[in-house]
Amino acid sequence: MLDPISLAAVTAVLGTVGSGMANEAGRWAWESTGGLVRRIVGREVTAPNSAEQFTEVAQLVHERLQSDQQLALTWALFAQALPTSGATPRPAHPRLPPSTRFFTDRQDALKLLDKEAARAFDGSPRVALLHGREGMGTSTLAVHWGWRRADRFPDGQLYADLRGPRVTDAGAILSSLLRQLGLPDEEIPPSADDRVDRFRRHVADRHLLLVLDHAQSAAQIRPLLAPAPGVFTVVVTRRPFTGIDALPVQIGPLARRDAVRLLTELAGKPAIAAAKAALPAVLERCGGSPYALRAAAPRLTELPLAEPPLSGADPVRAAADDSYRLLRPAAARLYRLTGLYDWPAFDATTAARTADIEETEAATLLEELADALLLERTGAGRYHYRPVVRAHAEATAAATDGIAACSAAVSRTVEGYLHLAVGAAQAALPESWRVPTGASPLRYADRGEAVAALATESRNLVQAVYAAEEFHDWDTVAKLCQALWPLQLKAGHHDVLLPALRTGVRTAEAHFPGTRTAGSLHVQLAHTLTELRRWDEAEPEALAAARDEHAAGHLRGHASAVEILGLLRLRQWRWQEAYDSFDEADRILDGIGPDDEGAGDLPRARALLERHRGRALRGLGRREEARERLERALRFFRESGEAYNTARALTDLAETRLDGGQFTDALSLIDEAVTALAKENAAYHVALLRTLRERCVSAAGLQD
Repeated sequence: MLDPISLAAVTAVLGTVGSGMANEAGRWAWESTGGLVRRIVGREVTAPNSAEQFTEVAQLVHERLQSDQQLALTWALFAQALPTSGATPRPAHPRLPPSTRFFTDRQDALKLLDKEAARAFDGSPRVALLHGREGMGTSTLAVHWGWRRADRFPDGQLYADLRGPRVTDAGAILSSLLRQLGLPDEEIPPSADDRVDRFRRHVADRHLLLVLDHAQSAAQIRPLLAPAPGVFTVVVTRRPFTGIDALPVQIGPLARRDAVRLLTELAGKPAIAAAKAALPAVLERCGGSPYALRAAAPRLTELPLAEPPLSGADPVRAAADDSYRLLRPAAARLYRLTGLYDWPAFDATTAARTADIEETEAATLLEELADALLLERTGAGRYHYRPVVRAHAEATAAATDGIAACSAAVSRTVEGYLHLAVGAAQAALPESWRVPTGASPLRYADRGEAVAALATESRNLVQAVYAAEEFHDWDTVAKLCQALWPLQLKAGHHDVLLPALRTGVRTAEAHFPGTRTAGSLHVQLAHTLTELRRWDEAEPEALAAARDEHAAGHLRGHASAVEILGLLRLRQWRWQEAYDSFDEADRILDGIGPDDEGAGDLPRARALLERHRGRALRGLGRREEARERLERALRFFRESGEAYNTARALTDLAETRLDGGQFTDALSLIDEAVTALAKENAAYHVALLRTLRERCVSAAGLQD
């Protein structure tokens, strides 16, 4: 067994706590660790935020523990009681998307994949790079091979679609993979580096296939490659790229005989016989593209095809043009207008808004487009375009509908997403002054449904921010970003939202400087950067928020921005600076008169600041002062009936009692907190309380 005070053990504890800040319990553990580190070392130690810094702090703690037996015991008890719910995900057996029924040829490629999958492991990840033009069946081949060799991967098959606007962040992709492995959102580490580490640890002893579809660059996929003996990664891309050590597998056009075979399987022999005269032109126009052949199969005998494309022309675009010409006018119009912007996955509601038609009609037309292979179904009634097909739709819209109609369609789509975002934000946080005002026609049954709506549409909302920016609709950029606040607080999604929040801040700096809007957007960006552990970037955003709120004369917003800075300092273990920030925020609130805006929020705002000051004082080791502050906060939350904040204050107070060796008092506070959370669906907070209880019992037993 590893010595709990050895350098390796101390380093492991710090790393485990550092990577577990995705939920409230993890953030509490981080603060507790910081306070204990200060107590052990005898001075304030800034929180580590890199591998080198973790090693340096671990060395400081280790050296001190070697010379103080009581501190060594305290550390050992603390480490033993840390939550371990994130150590192993719940059982999961991920699977690839469904394969296609009709698959022809590709024997050479299949053999190369077999060879790389069976290659003796020598420490280098097993990786194959499938590359070919769009429509050549690279994705289909990867999925087909995966199902064909499913017995090689008894622990499952992971799949990630890297396609989409600005999908370059490995952190978001790793989140998806960790969810497939069974890790709940609340246990996914906040930083990309920690996600890489967690992912590699979880796959280290498993036999898994990983398909990375529509990869765009080596930098995008390099963090996803696991040097594990049982993992085989298939990367699918349009063109080969350097920067990774992989077996290249080029996928070209189908040979004529294989194209005929696939077309016969799809259309049937009678249809092939009936179209015998046109078959050479069909094959030439399809260019050996499985996609084009599949699109052509249903229409072999319907209408004469256009002339064969020029040499080098894209068969996917030609197939899209052929399918488009056979559409009913209403379907053709919807195809053109929904293809004007690269929405990640849209539904009938959005399509109806775009084309200004009824939702039921849009749903019918979308299915018609999907049946014609002009749209791809993504599940749950959602669709997206292939890139080349969308380019055809966009170009056709410009030529057919004109610039004014195209701009109006995109504007209607963005307006629809704005209504959704504002309505959901108001329902998710009705008490918050940060969410945007304004009427929305959409209603939600409860807070949970509203947050779920924001989460479901998060990528489309980010894209709507970009569209509004392109249209110079600065008010909509700001409102869309402000409406993301409940999602940031309740569900995270920080890596997905970060680019949009940066756009919002850029817009505010250029068009709304020194306003409440600018201050609000800076706060949102500071919050997300803090949660992503990009603390050096978060600090100037918090300072900018305070500057803009002060310039706007918005005392409540100014105090809140300074409070955000204090919370960042808590995360950094800069206890005195955190305390000073909370004190400053309280002084700013003094300027709000009884009839001023925000006066009704003052008691609650001051109670929160009291709790935060208590946390900072606990980190400083000033336990009695911390207890007084926390008890004042606790009284307010008890009287106001806020169960969750009551439990938070009880937990802080219990940990303060535990630090001082008052185990009986701590136990009673912990039990009260558990009772307060009975109806709050706060499983991770309850898990923290249970570990604190075990720590109390263990420490009390040793004391006896």
